[in-house]
Amino acid sequence: MTTLPWGPADRSGLVSVEGGVTAVEGIRASGVVSGVKPSGRADLALVAADGPATAAVVTTTNLVKASSCRLTEAHAADGRARAIVINSGNANVATPRGEEHTRQLADVVAGRLDVDATEVLVMSTGVIGVPLPIERIESAVPDLVEALAPDGGHRAAEAMLTTDTRTKEVAYRVADGQGGTCTVAGMAKGVGMIEPAMATLLVVLTTDAPLGATVLRRVVRQAVKSTFNRISIDGDGSTSDTVAMLATGGAAQPPGLEAITRATEAVCADLAHDVISDGEGASRVAAVTVHGAPTEDEAERIARSVATSLLVRAAIHGADPNWGRILMSMGNAGVDFDPGRVSVACGGVTVCRFGVAASFDRGSAAAAMRRDEVEIDIDLGAGDARATMLTCDLTPEYVRFNAEYTT
Repeated sequence: MTTLPWGPADRSGLVSVEGGVTAVEGIRASGVVSGVKPSGRADLALVAADGPATAAVVTTTNLVKASSCRLTEAHAADGRARAIVINSGNANVATPRGEEHTRQLADVVAGRLDVDATEVLVMSTGVIGVPLPIERIESAVPDLVEALAPDGGHRAAEAMLTTDTRTKEVAYRVADGQGGTCTVAGMAKGVGMIEPAMATLLVVLTTDAPLGATVLRRVVRQAVKSTFNRISIDGDGSTSDTVAMLATGGAAQPPGLEAITRATEAVCADLAHDVISDGEGASRVAAVTVHGAPTEDEAERIARSVATSLLVRAAIHGADPNWGRILMSMGNAGVDFDPGRVSVACGGVTVCRFGVAASFDRGSAAAAMRRDEVEIDIDLGAGDARATMLTCDLTPEYVRFNAEYTT
């Protein structure tokens, strides 16, 4: 659990449970080796509902969009799905037969599950521009389906990883205080190419709450907007980003919609924080909070400009309370504000007041910024709206890793 201002402020009625996506009754999952990854690690995952489920998806806004995103959008358009298959190690983007291979993957999984192909959603992640070895993946599908288990969430979470150093799994049991309960769970992968114009990673969410398609879409989009849409590692939005949620409706006495929505946001917030903390080369997480803004949109735009600034992120790595870089990046956000009303605090130490240097102990500020989690607080002094972005420091390890990514 983070101490940063992140996720729903009210977590009453939420109890953490084990099991990842399969903490939800009626959901089974699996992960196997198909031979796509040179490492020989598991690279094919499946999450399946035992019966009909409501589905909602959000995908990348990148113009270079994976065929898996397009197919998943089409298959989820009617608000129904039974399974989500994920291949890792190959993004299947910008390849001659990408769409054909995506359809093949959906078809072979559907055949083994004895469901319609339109009920199968597909996610792909990995290197761009390399043809998908579809024959290897197809040959592994029988084992993938055979391995489906009600405790298979962790194996699926492992199989979807690429450069991640650990799995990202969260599940909450939520009660509304009136006898209603349900479970909301999720798993994610992603540590690089993280800059949302949606949600820059792959995420599978599950719940036993009985939600119709229209309501589920609204719940997912609302959760994505305040979590995955407000994280950045490197300013690059991926071609394959997808968040998909399955709702089985199996909860005997579900809570009210407010509790379900809050639990979904909590799951997404925790997963988003896990993505940032596992960012390629990252050594600390930083929350950039802008408040005192006229509107939430303006607060978010300024927070995003600060959180994505390479100079600010380098200063975070060096524990340097260089507030001048923060003001500089604010001024590039395309938002009108009065610099003379701005105050900035780094790690709880006020370093700028009314647009000029405040009197502060540099050693204390630097010590506060050396923590694993750092808060940068910006007050515009112009309203009541606020927004927070999560980012991480820019390290030599990040540059080294991505300089050698495909070599």
